[in-house]
Amino acid sequence: MLCTVCSALSASVTLVSGELRIATFNLLHGRSVDHLQVDEADLRAAATAIDADVLGLQEVDRLQDRSSSVDQTGVVAAALGAAHWRFVPALHGTPGRSATWTTAAEDDGALTLGPTYGVGLVSRLPVREWHVRRFAPAPVTMPLMVPGVKGLTRIPDEPRVALAAVVDGPRGPMTVVTAHLSFVPGWNVAQLRGLTKWALALPGPRLLVGDFNLPGAIARAATSWVQLARVATYPSYRPRVQFDHVFSHGIAESSVRDVQALRLPVSDHCALRVDLAL
Repeated sequence: MLCTVCSALSASVTLVSGELRIATFNLLHGRSVDHLQVDEADLRAAATAIDADVLGLQEVDRLQDRSSSVDQTGVVAAALGAAHWRFVPALHGTPGRSATWTTAAEDDGALTLGPTYGVGLVSRLPVREWHVRRFAPAPVTMPLMVPGVKGLTRIPDEPRVALAAVVDGPRGPMTVVTAHLSFVPGWNVAQLRGLTKWALALPGPRLLVGDFNLPGAIARAATSWVQLARVATYPSYRPRVQFDHVFSHGIAESSVRDVQALRLPVSDHCALRVDLAL
Protein backbone atom coordinates (compact mmCIF):
# COMPACT_ATOMS: atom_id res chain seq x y z
CA MET A 1 0.00 0.00 0.00
CA LEU A 2 1.33 3.43 -0.91
CA CYS A 3 1.31 6.46 1.33
CA THR A 4 -1.97 8.31 0.69
CA VAL A 5 -0.24 11.72 0.49
CA CYS A 6 2.83 10.82 -1.52
CA SER A 7 4.27 7.99 -3.55
CA ALA A 8 7.51 6.29 -2.57
CA LEU A 9 10.34 8.81 -2.51
CA SER A 10 14.07 8.45 -2.97
CA ALA A 11 16.26 8.64 0.15
CA SER A 12 18.83 11.30 -0.64
CA VAL A 13 21.63 11.74 1.87
CA THR A 14 22.56 15.24 0.67
CA LEU A 15 20.78 18.20 2.24
CA VAL A 16 19.99 21.34 0.31
CA SER A 17 21.66 24.15 2.24
CA GLY A 18 19.42 25.32 5.10
CA GLU A 19 16.69 22.72 4.54
CA LEU A 20 15.71 19.95 6.95
CA ARG A 21 12.96 17.33 6.86
CA ILE A 22 12.00 16.14 10.35
CA ALA A 23 9.41 13.45 11.08
CA THR A 24 7.90 11.33 13.83
CA PHE A 25 6.16 7.97 13.50
CA ASN A 26 4.53 5.64 16.02
CA LEU A 27 5.13 2.27 14.36
CA LEU A 28 2.65 0.15 16.34
CA HIS A 29 5.57 -2.36 16.18
CA GLY A 30 5.15 -2.45 12.41
CA ARG A 31 1.61 -3.82 12.49
CA SER A 32 -0.83 -3.07 9.69
CA VAL A 33 -4.35 -2.03 10.66
CA ASP A 34 -5.55 -3.36 7.29
CA HIS A 35 -4.42 -7.00 7.54
CA LEU A 36 -3.33 -7.00 11.24
CA GLN A 37 0.02 -8.61 10.40
CA VAL A 38 3.62 -7.44 10.78
CA ASP A 39 5.56 -7.50 7.51
CA GLU A 40 9.09 -6.10 7.24
CA ALA A 41 8.43 -5.09 3.63
CA ASP A 42 5.57 -2.85 4.81
CA LEU A 43 7.88 -1.20 7.35
CA ARG A 44 10.52 -0.54 4.70
CA ALA A 45 7.90 0.94 2.37
CA ALA A 46 6.65 3.22 5.16
CA ALA A 47 10.15 4.47 5.95
CA THR A 48 10.89 5.12 2.28
CA ALA A 49 7.68 7.13 1.91
CA ILE A 50 8.52 9.30 4.95
CA ASP A 51 11.94 10.14 3.45
CA ALA A 52 13.07 12.22 6.44
CA ASP A 53 16.54 13.50 7.30
CA VAL A 54 15.85 12.83 10.98
CA LEU A 55 13.06 10.47 12.06
CA GLY A 56 11.84 9.78 15.60
CA LEU A 57 10.20 6.37 16.15
CA GLN A 58 7.92 5.13 18.91
CA GLU A 59 6.45 1.70 19.79
CA VAL A 60 9.49 0.03 18.25
CA ASP A 61 10.32 -3.68 18.54
CA ARG A 62 13.75 -5.23 18.78
CA LEU A 63 14.14 -9.04 18.61
CA GLN A 64 10.42 -9.64 19.24
CA ASP A 65 8.78 -12.84 17.94
CA ARG A 66 5.71 -10.88 16.85
CA SER A 67 7.86 -8.82 14.42
CA SER A 68 10.11 -11.60 13.07
CA SER A 69 12.89 -10.88 15.59
CA VAL A 70 14.29 -7.95 13.59
CA ASP A 71 15.76 -4.71 14.89
CA GLN A 72 13.09 -2.38 13.51
CA THR A 73 15.15 0.79 13.99
CA GLY A 74 17.89 -0.76 11.90
CA VAL A 75 15.35 -1.72 9.21
CA VAL A 76 14.12 1.88 9.03
CA ALA A 77 17.68 3.24 8.93
CA ALA A 78 18.57 0.96 6.02
CA ALA A 79 15.46 2.02 4.10
CA LEU A 80 16.35 5.70 4.60
CA GLY A 81 20.03 5.25 3.79
CA ALA A 82 20.82 6.66 7.24
CA ALA A 83 24.18 5.82 8.80
CA HIS A 84 23.34 7.09 12.28
CA TRP A 85 20.67 5.50 14.44
CA ARG A 86 19.95 4.16 17.89
CA PHE A 87 17.25 2.19 19.66
CA VAL A 88 16.63 2.57 23.40
CA PRO A 89 14.32 0.13 25.22
CA ALA A 90 11.65 1.31 27.60
CA LEU A 91 11.16 -2.27 28.77
CA HIS A 92 12.45 -5.82 28.38
CA GLY A 93 9.95 -8.43 27.23
CA THR A 94 6.78 -7.95 25.19
CA PRO A 95 4.32 -5.22 26.18
CA GLY A 96 0.63 -5.91 26.54
CA ARG A 97 -2.14 -6.36 29.06
CA SER A 98 -1.17 -9.90 30.07
CA ALA A 99 2.55 -9.74 29.21
CA THR A 100 5.41 -10.20 31.64
CA TRP A 101 8.01 -7.48 31.25
CA THR A 102 10.57 -5.58 33.29
CA THR A 103 11.67 -1.97 33.18
CA ALA A 104 14.79 -1.48 31.09
CA ALA A 105 18.04 -0.66 32.88
CA GLU A 106 19.54 2.81 32.89
CA ASP A 107 21.94 1.95 30.04
CA ASP A 108 20.66 2.09 26.45
CA GLY A 109 20.28 -1.67 26.18
CA ALA A 110 22.24 -1.86 22.92
CA LEU A 111 23.76 -5.22 23.88
CA THR A 112 20.55 -6.77 25.22
CA LEU A 113 20.02 -10.15 23.55
CA GLY A 114 16.35 -10.69 24.43
CA PRO A 115 13.20 -8.99 23.14
CA THR A 116 12.86 -5.29 23.97
CA TYR A 117 10.48 -2.45 23.10
CA GLY A 118 11.00 1.30 23.12
CA VAL A 119 11.91 4.26 20.92
CA GLY A 120 14.38 4.86 18.12
CA LEU A 121 15.96 7.76 16.31
CA VAL A 122 17.34 7.61 12.76
CA SER A 123 19.48 10.36 11.23
CA ARG A 124 21.10 11.00 7.88
CA LEU A 125 22.98 13.80 9.63
CA PRO A 126 26.11 13.00 11.67
CA VAL A 127 25.35 12.51 15.37
CA ARG A 128 27.77 14.02 17.90
CA GLU A 129 26.14 12.81 21.12
CA TRP A 130 23.28 10.62 22.37
CA HIS A 131 21.31 11.26 25.56
CA VAL A 132 18.55 9.28 27.31
CA ARG A 133 15.81 10.41 29.72
CA ARG A 134 13.55 7.89 31.50
CA PHE A 135 10.13 8.22 33.18
CA ALA A 136 8.39 5.84 35.57
CA PRO A 137 4.97 4.42 34.59
CA ALA A 138 1.80 5.88 36.04
CA PRO A 139 0.39 3.65 38.83
CA VAL A 140 -3.02 3.28 37.14
CA THR A 141 -4.66 1.55 34.18
CA MET A 142 -6.67 3.22 31.41
CA PRO A 143 -9.40 1.98 28.99
CA LEU A 144 -7.99 2.28 25.47
CA MET A 145 -8.77 1.24 21.91
CA VAL A 146 -6.58 -1.68 20.80
CA PRO A 147 -6.27 -2.52 17.07
CA GLY A 148 -8.06 -5.79 16.32
CA VAL A 149 -10.06 -5.74 19.57
CA LYS A 150 -13.66 -4.48 19.79
CA GLY A 151 -14.49 -1.88 22.40
CA LEU A 152 -12.13 -0.58 25.06
CA THR A 153 -9.44 -2.60 26.81
CA ARG A 154 -8.05 -1.58 30.21
CA ILE A 155 -4.27 -1.26 29.82
CA PRO A 156 -1.58 -0.65 32.47
CA ASP A 157 0.88 2.16 31.80
CA GLU A 158 4.49 1.39 30.86
CA PRO A 159 7.83 3.00 31.69
CA ARG A 160 8.60 5.71 29.16
CA VAL A 161 11.85 6.83 27.57
CA ALA A 162 13.11 9.76 25.49
CA LEU A 163 16.15 9.68 23.21
CA ALA A 164 18.06 12.79 22.14
CA ALA A 165 20.65 13.18 19.39
CA VAL A 166 22.92 16.21 18.98
CA VAL A 167 23.32 16.36 15.20
CA ASP A 168 25.25 18.44 12.69
CA GLY A 169 22.35 20.38 11.23
CA PRO A 170 22.20 22.60 8.14
CA ARG A 171 23.34 25.58 10.23
CA GLY A 172 25.47 23.85 12.86
CA PRO A 173 24.82 21.69 15.94
CA MET A 174 21.22 21.14 17.00
CA THR A 175 19.32 18.66 19.18
CA VAL A 176 16.48 16.36 18.14
CA VAL A 177 14.56 14.51 20.87
CA THR A 178 12.00 11.75 20.33
CA ALA A 179 9.66 10.43 23.03
CA HIS A 180 6.59 8.32 23.66
CA LEU A 181 4.74 9.68 26.68
CA SER A 182 2.17 8.14 28.99
CA PHE A 183 -1.49 7.85 27.99
CA VAL A 184 -2.57 8.75 31.56
CA PRO A 185 -3.97 12.31 31.70
CA GLY A 186 -1.89 14.66 33.82
CA TRP A 187 0.97 12.16 34.01
CA ASN A 188 1.80 12.85 30.35
CA VAL A 189 1.64 16.62 30.89
CA ALA A 190 4.18 16.34 33.72
CA GLN A 191 6.41 14.19 31.50
CA LEU A 192 6.24 16.71 28.66
CA ARG A 193 7.17 19.58 30.96
CA GLY A 194 10.03 17.56 32.45
CA LEU A 195 11.23 16.62 28.99
CA THR A 196 11.34 20.18 27.66
CA LYS A 197 13.20 21.32 30.78
CA TRP A 198 15.72 18.48 30.37
CA ALA A 199 16.24 19.26 26.67
CA LEU A 200 17.16 22.89 27.43
CA ALA A 201 20.47 21.64 28.80
CA LEU A 202 21.35 20.24 25.34
CA PRO A 203 22.67 22.32 22.41
CA GLY A 204 20.15 24.48 20.60
CA PRO A 205 18.20 24.96 18.49
CA ARG A 206 16.05 22.01 19.60
CA LEU A 207 13.30 19.88 18.10
CA LEU A 208 11.06 17.62 20.18
CA VAL A 209 9.06 15.02 18.24
CA GLY A 210 6.96 12.04 19.18
CA ASP A 211 3.69 10.57 20.32
CA PHE A 212 2.82 12.54 23.45
CA ASN A 213 -0.65 11.02 23.90
CA LEU A 214 -1.90 14.60 24.23
CA PRO A 215 -4.28 16.44 21.86
CA GLY A 216 -2.68 19.37 20.09
CA ALA A 217 -4.21 22.16 22.15
CA ILE A 218 -3.30 20.52 25.48
CA ALA A 219 0.25 19.76 24.36
CA ARG A 220 0.64 23.35 23.18
CA ALA A 221 -0.60 24.72 26.51
CA ALA A 222 1.74 22.45 28.50
CA THR A 223 4.95 23.98 27.17
CA SER A 224 6.30 27.32 25.97
CA TRP A 225 7.91 25.66 22.96
CA VAL A 226 6.63 26.36 19.42
CA GLN A 227 4.23 23.84 17.88
CA LEU A 228 5.38 23.49 14.26
CA ALA A 229 2.52 21.29 13.01
CA ARG A 230 -1.21 21.35 13.72
CA VAL A 231 -2.86 18.43 11.94
CA ALA A 232 -4.80 15.35 13.03
CA THR A 233 -2.71 12.14 13.08
CA TYR A 234 -4.88 9.52 14.82
CA PRO A 235 -6.43 7.12 13.94
CA SER A 236 -4.61 6.75 10.63
CA TYR A 237 -7.68 5.52 8.72
CA ARG A 238 -9.75 8.55 9.79
CA PRO A 239 -7.60 11.12 11.63
CA ARG A 240 -9.57 13.13 14.17
CA VAL A 241 -7.03 14.08 16.85
CA GLN A 242 -3.38 15.06 16.96
CA PHE A 243 -1.34 12.85 19.30
CA ASP A 244 1.89 13.13 17.29
CA HIS A 245 3.82 16.38 17.48
CA VAL A 246 6.80 18.42 16.37
CA PHE A 247 7.80 21.17 18.80
CA SER A 248 10.75 23.54 18.58
CA HIS A 249 12.85 25.77 20.79
CA GLY A 250 14.92 28.26 18.81
CA ILE A 251 13.23 27.55 15.45
CA ALA A 252 10.40 29.88 14.46
CA GLU A 253 7.08 28.72 13.03
CA SER A 254 7.89 30.85 9.97
CA SER A 255 10.62 28.29 9.12
CA VAL A 256 7.96 25.68 8.25
CA ARG A 257 7.64 25.09 4.50
CA ASP A 258 5.35 22.05 4.50
CA VAL A 259 3.46 19.78 6.91
CA GLN A 260 2.12 16.33 6.01
CA ALA A 261 0.24 13.66 7.97
CA LEU A 262 1.00 10.48 6.04
CA ARG A 263 -1.11 7.34 6.18
CA LEU A 264 1.33 4.48 5.67
CA PRO A 265 1.23 0.67 5.24
CA VAL A 266 1.74 0.14 8.99
CA SER A 267 0.40 1.60 12.25
CA ASP A 268 -2.79 3.17 13.55
CA HIS A 269 -0.98 6.55 13.60
CA CYS A 270 -0.12 8.73 10.65
CA ALA A 271 3.50 9.74 10.38
CA LEU A 272 3.94 13.48 10.87
CA ARG A 273 6.48 15.15 8.58
CA VAL A 274 7.63 18.78 8.64
CA ASP A 275 9.89 20.47 6.08
CA LEU A 276 11.94 23.35 7.48
CA ALA A 277 14.01 26.11 5.90
CA LEU A 278 16.45 27.16 8.60
